[in-house]
This record gives sequence, structure tokens and C-alpha cells, in this order.
Amino acid sequence: MSYATHLIPPRPAPPQQSTALNGTRILGLAGLMLWLLLGLALAYMMVSNWDTDKFIKYGPRYLSGLWVTMTLVITSITCGALLSVPIAFARMSKNRVLNILSYSYVYVFRGTPLLAQIYMIYYGLGSFRPQIEAIGLWWFFREAWYCALLSMTLNTAAYQAEILRGAIQSVSRGQTEGAKSLGLGPFITFRKIILPQALIVALRPYGNEIILMIKGSAIVAVVTVLDLMGQTRYTFSRTFDYQAYLWAAIFYLSIVEAMRHIWAAMEARLTRHLKR
Repeated sequence: MSYATHLIPPRPAPPQQSTALNGTRILGLAGLMLWLLLGLALAYMMVSNWDTDKFIKYGPRYLSGLWVTMTLVITSITCGALLSVPIAFARMSKNRVLNILSYSYVYVFRGTPLLAQIYMIYYGLGSFRPQIEAIGLWWFFREAWYCALLSMTLNTAAYQAEILRGAIQSVSRGQTEGAKSLGLGPFITFRKIILPQALIVALRPYGNEIILMIKGSAIVAVVTVLDLMGQTRYTFSRTFDYQAYLWAAIFYLSIVEAMRHIWAAMEARLTRHLKR
């Protein structure tokens, strides 16, 4: 049996290799400096052109528009999530009729612009006012807010259905076979085994869809909904000040960044058992 009689003395860490500047790094640094200068110039223009009277007069309008935007997005995302569940199951159904109908719905609403869908619902269905009044639904379709809500719900439901379908199908078949070997029924298998894993897979795409809906909600201003962009257009039409749109961009950027951090924290919390 052998053993060491002395230890190898500690040695200094190897020197760090200096990274030489190359064309790519110089171009990247130049781009960063350009963006920094543009940001500083923009901040200087906002400070130097600050108008307290406009802020007092139109600031509450921005807050009102922000509330409308958030209400519209949250309601449409929630309703779209509820509508996407049966659509996703219809897409995975072996029934040919259900599969074709759900595929057609997803194909149409994912393949056409949201703006065109809003126009079709708000202006197109308005052409059938006598028929809509006959069934007692004119109170819904005469309001721009309800039409925007309906179009956004139908649009996001198509995307959420595909997200949910893809997440469920990403779970390996071995999970179902293992559940059957333990004597678990289909409902318990889906609720306890398949769905939790699928929701983890779908978590990030769901966050991306919410962010896209927040930014896409700006187009509802074209049908007279006074959301954040609608109030911005009103402010610009009265002041002709470019900062009206600049403040709207800051609001949207703040909402998206807050949503991104909240979603990242939630994802880290729900997937903490997967980290090594």
C-alpha cells in the first residue's frame, strides 16, 4: 500500500489571455456607442422640451388609455385561454369533422392580420345590422370595445390552441404507458401527469403570446377605441408634439418589461425542480 509523503505545492492560476480587438468587436462597440448617444440625445430633448401644462392636461388621458389597454388585453387573453382548450382537443381529435373545423379556424385566424379581423368584425358585421338587431345582439356589435375584444379573443385563441396542442404532444408516450401500468385512469393521467409537464413546456410561448397581444392591442385605436394608442393619437392631434408618441412607446416598453420580468420569475419558480 502506497501513500503520498508530500503534497504538490500550489501553483498560480494561468494568466488570462487578453482578447485582441478585431473588426467585429470594434463594430459592435461603435454600434453600442451610437445607441448610447441616441438615447442621451433623446433624453435631453425630452427634458429640454418638457411642458408641464401638457402633462397636467393630457397625463390623465394616458392613464385612462393604459387602463383600457390592460383591461382589453387581460380579458381577451383569459377568454382566449378558455376558448383554446376545446380547440386544442379538437385539433388532436381522431374525429375528422372536428379536426377539419378546428384546423380551418386556426389556419384562418393565424394566417390573417389582426387588423383585418377587427375591420371585418367592426365594419363588416355592421352591414348586417337588421339581422343582428333581430337576434338581439346589436348592443354588442355596435360598441367598438366589444368588437375589439371579440377579434382579439378569437385571434389569441387560435395561437393559444396551437401552443397547448404542441405542449401536450411534446410529452412522451412513455408517461401515459407508465400511468397505465400503475392502473391510473385517462382523466387522472392527463390531469396529474400530462398537463403539468405540458404547461411547463408552454409557459414561455404563453408569455410571448401575452407580450405580442400587449403590443398588438395598439391597433384597436383605428376603430375608435380610446386605449393607450387612441389617447396618444388624440393628444398628437391637439398638440402636434412628437413626444406624444414617444411617451406611448415608453408606456408600452414599461409594460412589456414588467411582464417579461414577472413571467421569468414565475417560470423560475415553477421549474426550480428541473435545475441542477
